[in-house]
Amino acid sequence: MDARLERARQLKQSLIEFVIEAEGDLAESLESYVATNSRKEAKNNRYDPTYEQNLLIDSFLTEGEVRGKTPIDVFIKEQLELSNSDRTLLKSWHRSFIGLFAVIKILPDGFELMNWLSAKHYCVKPNDTKTLKEMERFKEGEILLVRIAPVTDDYWMFSGPCIPMGRLGKPKLAVAIGNFKDDHKGALYSDAPKLLEEAWKSVAKYHQEFLDFFGSDEVTLPGRELNEKIAELQEIITKQQLAAAGVDESKSLSELANEAGLTEEEMKAAAVEAGADSDEISQLFERSQGVTKMVMPKAELPPELKRAEQVTVLTHPRWGQMFLPDYSQFQTILASEDWQINNTAEKLVRKYLQEPRINAFIWQRLAEGHPTQLEKLLQTVLTRPDFKLKRDLESLLQEHNKPLEPDLPEIASVPLHLHNLFQEALVEVNKSKSKNKGKKKKKAVGGFK
Repeated sequence: MDARLERARQLKQSLIEFVIEAEGDLAESLESYVATNSRKEAKNNRYDPTYEQNLLIDSFLTEGEVRGKTPIDVFIKEQLELSNSDRTLLKSWHRSFIGLFAVIKILPDGFELMNWLSAKHYCVKPNDTKTLKEMERFKEGEILLVRIAPVTDDYWMFSGPCIPMGRLGKPKLAVAIGNFKDDHKGALYSDAPKLLEEAWKSVAKYHQEFLDFFGSDEVTLPGRELNEKIAELQEIITKQQLAAAGVDESKSLSELANEAGLTEEEMKAAAVEAGADSDEISQLFERSQGVTKMVMPKAELPPELKRAEQVTVLTHPRWGQMFLPDYSQFQTILASEDWQINNTAEKLVRKYLQEPRINAFIWQRLAEGHPTQLEKLLQTVLTRPDFKLKRDLESLLQEHNKPLEPDLPEIASVPLHLHNLFQEALVEVNKSKSKNKGKKKKKAVGGFK
């Protein structure tokens, strides 16, 4: 182990001890951070409690706040004996981040890793021989959930606990990435701010395209009809993307295949494999041209919403799109003079407070439309006669773990490599289902004979 890495290990240990043993504001900040984030993590129960606790402490070092400073800043200010190189190293840890990494190559003293969210590569080393020994069993293709921190311009170190997930097939890897997006919403594209910026821009762009298509930011339709309209909107957007990419829709498949450097059979096979979707074909063209772009996910209502008599969709340039089968019902209750006698009033209030998908924007929208009635309804249902909407709504939402600022919505475009992974995973799952159906049929026939 080189001197720089050994010094990083020593500083990291001192920093953690400093935080854990602290009193006053720093201790209160740590307690508040762990309590707030533990509530979020407790819902999934995916990881060992010890891992989660150590991860929270490690992330607190850069994400925690003490009088406007991070714990690292507080440590640097109070440790007067630190050298300039120590201070520089500690400050660089503000770039630490958690990611879902694939082991690309085994190195003598570490690994070449690829962050699956951004496709960026890193040379990462364990900062002690014991950890390196434990990691000797890792193989190329292994998936790791771990935080990493910079040491020099050339390499990083493992920071905090590591969860090895084994060598995952595409379907399981897609699920792992989905879990990561759910569990670490604030860490998406941490090492790729341009990707994050493009993702947010895509949300605002889709919002505007929604407005242009529907003519309103609030639409209520029967579920199946709304699903058809959403598909129509996405088809229009896809055609616009094809035109922007220079793809001439008037040309035959054979002509397009030739321009892409593929045979017509290869083009057809790729299209069928991907579900013969125009969006997929457009990605094929983009790959042939060497273009790397963000790709809009396909939006489709889940079966229960397709079957709903009516579904309201709300759109916002940052909150994205929200689909609610009972929003009109809630509005009707609030607009009614005798809402007190409606048996569903309390049920809807509880549901809208407890369900994670009902976000702060939806509550703000209800408050804007029916402030007086909503205030009275909350006073009654919550048994809080002094509840004031303007004063108390935000704190009420925070009590129910509803962030006041949006996380990146599901409609946000994703990098092309992730889009391709999800589509390939879907193809494999569908193939597996088809095989299983075939086996069941054969088995049934054999049994009948």
